[in-house]
Amino acid sequence: MASTQSLFLRDLYTEWLGRMDGMDLPTMRDLFEEWHLATIEPSGVTYEEVDAAGVPAVWADPVDGASDRVLVFTHGGGFVVGSRHSHRKLAGHLAKAVGARALVIDYRRAPEHRFPAQIDDAVTVHGWLLDQGFTPEHIANVGDSAGGNLAVSTPLKLAALGKPLPAAVVALSPWLDMELSGETLDTNDGTDALVKRAVLQGMIDSFLSGPGDATDPFANPLLADYTGFPPVYISVGGHETLLDDARRLAELTEKAEIETVLDVVPEQQHVFHFCAGRAPEADDAIARIAAWLRPKLGLS
Repeated sequence: MASTQSLFLRDLYTEWLGRMDGMDLPTMRDLFEEWHLATIEPSGVTYEEVDAAGVPAVWADPVDGASDRVLVFTHGGGFVVGSRHSHRKLAGHLAKAVGARALVIDYRRAPEHRFPAQIDDAVTVHGWLLDQGFTPEHIANVGDSAGGNLAVSTPLKLAALGKPLPAAVVALSPWLDMELSGETLDTNDGTDALVKRAVLQGMIDSFLSGPGDATDPFANPLLADYTGFPPVYISVGGHETLLDDARRLAELTEKAEIETVLDVVPEQQHVFHFCAGRAPEADDAIARIAAWLRPKLGLS
């Protein structure tokens, strides 16, 4: 049974959904900046704004964390909303649990900048990190929802460009399917308080330039080849409409003989990890991710 503390996020999403009908984009972006309200500020983490080769970002730096390891964190929000500010505290909890720095990036958002601007920015940040002296085996890609898509698609793009790949990928409640074909979009519609088919379609209309982009593997990673992909950890809530996206990603990576963990946490909402510091389900999930990720980055 879901903890009382975890219901904070469900109630927040229910309120948002009731307010979103007819809302203009600037107001919706303001609304989603409230995402951080679910997350308790992590202790022992400092923050610093940085320009990562033209991509605005913020370092989340845990005290006594390894300064030469980094989690590249791409925020969720359907490629349209969300920011380094809305996700700063969540990244801080992950960074603290892993014992490494997190870099939360503000990739360009749609509809002002459509696909592939977002993945291009993520690739740029990887190049910037290499220029700063980080090595690929000390970099992990982490992201939630649409940012989970980027956490997966960025290594695919790096491979296509012949560039070195990160050591690991962590996808939190990833949104991957631009064709909206997952069964749980319908079967979990009654339990997911925020992510509805109509909401996703609106995001798609803003994100993609045309219908053909929905089958581009860099926009829709469920159509990609995972040969040689880094180890991947997928964490998702059992009440999510995007549950099938997570399951299908795990099937693809396992078929490609990639080390894969699929962690489905019962009765949890979309990116329930936002309840870090508040709800045991979020804290336990982050602890499991960190235990898996530390050795991938060469940390004990």
